Amino acid sequence: MLEVKNLHVYYGGIHALHGTSLRVPEGQIVGLLGANGAGKSTTMRSIMGLVKPTEGDITLDGTSLLGLRSFEVVRRGVAMVPEGRRVFTNLTVSENLRLGAYSRSHGAAIQHDMEEIFSLFPRLKERERQSAGTLSGGEQQMLALGRALMSKPRVLMIDEPSLGLAPVLAQDVFQRLNDLNGAGQTILLIEQNARAALSIAHYAYILESGSIVLEGPAKELARLDEVRKSYLGVH
Repeated sequence: MLEVKNLHVYYGGIHALHGTSLRVPEGQIVGLLGANGAGKSTTMRSIMGLVKPTEGDITLDGTSLLGLRSFEVVRRGVAMVPEGRRVFTNLTVSENLRLGAYSRSHGAAIQHDMEEIFSLFPRLKERERQSAGTLSGGEQQMLALGRALMSKPRVLMIDEPSLGLAPVLAQDVFQRLNDLNGAGQTILLIEQNARAALSIAHYAYILESGSIVLEGPAKELARLDEVRKSYLGVH
């Protein structure tokens, strides 16, 4: 479905991605793992049209997304939950969710989908009239997920969902992602917590210094000694 092919990205004189390639098949969770600065967020920002690659291609069902602006990528069916959540803190929960549906025009369908988001994240329903800035970190992450889902994406990309969250809240977020996937949502997950990501992903790629150094079914990667030592803290 979503495919990144031989992607090269430069920031000035820094070669951030070195021919990165990956596939996100329909209905799967694909993990993109690696340390800070490995190029994970650059990959996702390239897919969203926020960074312009110098070489390579990005396709959705064989149709290139290169050259599209971010809102056009969203309309094609790809949505992103950025690192740090970035909710609109001065707007209410309900207003944040409606902004996620800015590319849609059918009011009744939008309202129906808001109710689905509230059933998925009941805490948001309880706080729908509160400003997003009053929410906890975990609630803001749920709101950011809900806002992205309001665009009805075929591919949901999530950048570091556990960042800054207490372990119990992070575990809850990963459970929600697993539930979403169980309902058919395709997900590309960027995450430093390799153990959590590999526990829910079907397939995973490990990125180091802008290059894919390992890939394979998530359960198989989790058993590799080099992965266990470098990313899972097992010695």
